[in-house]
Amino acid sequence: MVQNRLGQRTIMSQEVFKAVAQALTDGEPAALVTIVKTQGSTPQRVGAKMLVYADGRTVGTIGGGCYENDAFWKAREALEDRRPVIANYELSDDFAEESGLVCGGQMEVYIEPLEPSPPLYVVGAGHIAYHLASIAAGVGFQIHVVDDREKFANAKRFPDAVEVVVDSIPDWLHREDIPSYAYAVIVTRGHRHDLDALRALAARDLRYLGLIGSRAKVTRIFEALLEESMPAECLKRVHAPIGLDIGAVTPQEIAVSILAELIAVKYGKAGHDNAESTVSSLRWTPKNIETS
Repeated sequence: MVQNRLGQRTIMSQEVFKAVAQALTDGEPAALVTIVKTQGSTPQRVGAKMLVYADGRTVGTIGGGCYENDAFWKAREALEDRRPVIANYELSDDFAEESGLVCGGQMEVYIEPLEPSPPLYVVGAGHIAYHLASIAAGVGFQIHVVDDREKFANAKRFPDAVEVVVDSIPDWLHREDIPSYAYAVIVTRGHRHDLDALRALAARDLRYLGLIGSRAKVTRIFEALLEESMPAECLKRVHAPIGLDIGAVTPQEIAVSILAELIAVKYGKAGHDNAESTVSSLRWTPKNIETS
């Protein structure tokens, strides 16, 4: 019986470790919940693990019952806060009555949000995209590039990219299943392509969406999408103009400012103030849009 339980725990741990490795490879956020200390009778022993994904999926268990449910929600919060948590549980008679588990011990759980390499979708393959892809790969982003020009979108120019796509930008974006934990930057060669790309991405729930261009250009694109009945709330989530304001001028410097903003968002240090103020400055009706 003891060997059987040990075997089951080993199999379960292997499943969790496999899931952790896959999450890190895919760039998918998840939190690892581990029992690090027990005293008395507990459903699981030290080392039992459960992986909690941002969308609520789980792999493994730390014993079930209401304390596992509590740890689940603490793991979801840890993913949002990006900070580890230690939770302590007293498996008292009240707990036993509620959960149906007769224990009576104490348990300490460590909840660790994992830091995978997040996917970065670079929409456009021009000069800024070239420099951004290079330096972003160096700090751990998984680079995906899309452009409709093979001369620019190719593996030779983007050797660090996991994917380089030559296709119609809006068509590919509409077809692609971009995960909610992804980052996307729109740095195409012109106003029309930027508009098409933002139209395809603005309504999606993404970790980060940025649009390059001056404030006047951003305003024109926002106006056009609002006229098409794009919800204002979607546009308020866009980082535009893109990048931190460091006085960048050259493509290399602009790429640095964009990467700085990506890192700031990754660690919860950047908001959407520019886009919110741009949207708030507009008044629109179904047939007419004007700036206030």
